[in-house]
Amino acid sequence: MRRSFKFLLRPTVKQAAALAACLEDHRTLYNAALEHRRTAYAKAGVSIRYGDQSADLKHIRADDAGGQDRWSFSSQQATLRRLDKAFRAFFDRVKAGRTPGFPRFKGRGWFDTVEWPKDGDGCRWDSQPEHPSATFVRLQGVGHVRVHQHRPVKGQVKTISIKRESRRWFVVLSCDDVPAEPLPATGAVAGIDMGVASLVTTSGGDHLANPRHLAATADRLSDAQRDLARKKRGSKRRRKAVARVAALHAKVRRQRLDHAHKAALALVAAYDVIVHEDLRIANMTRSASGTIDAPGRNVAAKSGLNRSILDAGWGVFLAVLAHKAESAGRELIAVNPANTSRTCARCGHVAKENRLTQAVFACTACGHAAHADVNAAINILRAGLALREAAQAA
Repeated sequence: MRRSFKFLLRPTVKQAAALAACLEDHRTLYNAALEHRRTAYAKAGVSIRYGDQSADLKHIRADDAGGQDRWSFSSQQATLRRLDKAFRAFFDRVKAGRTPGFPRFKGRGWFDTVEWPKDGDGCRWDSQPEHPSATFVRLQGVGHVRVHQHRPVKGQVKTISIKRESRRWFVVLSCDDVPAEPLPATGAVAGIDMGVASLVTTSGGDHLANPRHLAATADRLSDAQRDLARKKRGSKRRRKAVARVAALHAKVRRQRLDHAHKAALALVAAYDVIVHEDLRIANMTRSASGTIDAPGRNVAAKSGLNRSILDAGWGVFLAVLAHKAESAGRELIAVNPANTSRTCARCGHVAKENRLTQAVFACTACGHAAHADVNAAINILRAGLALREAAQAA
């Protein structure tokens, strides 16, 4: 199986400047390649492909000695492939009839990653293995950068990426042939209902808390954004204010990911089969503002609900849960969430009136009363087990 490992870098002042220059030159290359494609099609109706732009790289490097020539050829090819992938995704959306979203030029704050496609080609993981207490990654044009390796790397390192988050630098390793770590069987199964009051409610009645990290940081974030709004564009003080806002958002993101890992690990350790809702989070958090001619209803309430859903991090949690379940040898089943919160787990009666409040479920047919999320989790589990039995019978 493939797995990613992310570690904090400890660059020197000169190395940090070199990393910033590397990121900026790759951003410039990306934007120049995008302009090349746009101009060629607008002026001559010619479509430029990745192969054409990759062939031009040697001339670009030769004409910019000490600039683009400093960096790895393969990492620059990866940046051109990134642009090519954006164009292919654009044309796929056009064919599917969705909103296309033409590839855009990358501003300074919108290009934060450089990739080296192969370990040993312009980069080298664990470049100083003889060092007794530290790990280093070597990057062409930057040197040997110290890595804060807080856990062992498993499998074979295939690609190496450098990522900037606010003022921090990280190295991300994509590894193949990572061995699975199966956990002993428990014989237990569970359905889980995603929520805002509790992040997860199991069919057994357990609740995993939703820490609401964004809400906890809201006051500091509001102060930082208000301070940013007062700063003059292009000033040094504004750059510092932007960095402060970015650092707060990065902290919330790390807290949310850490909690997702802990919650997912607890579920994977306790259950052999886990059934969850197949949620379309992008659709659920779509704006209710509407248009001028047809304005939406309850916009403020919908906006608050969207913010709570995104703060809970359902998508992050489900992605982490899928990875951990695969590694542990657990079975993960996704079911259609339609009417799971309106169906009585005892008699099967479906009605909107069954759910009196966010937390209370009372069946209007049989009188069954339960916590609404627990009732939904039981329905989710039954649906998942039915799908599993049908698949096994087939």
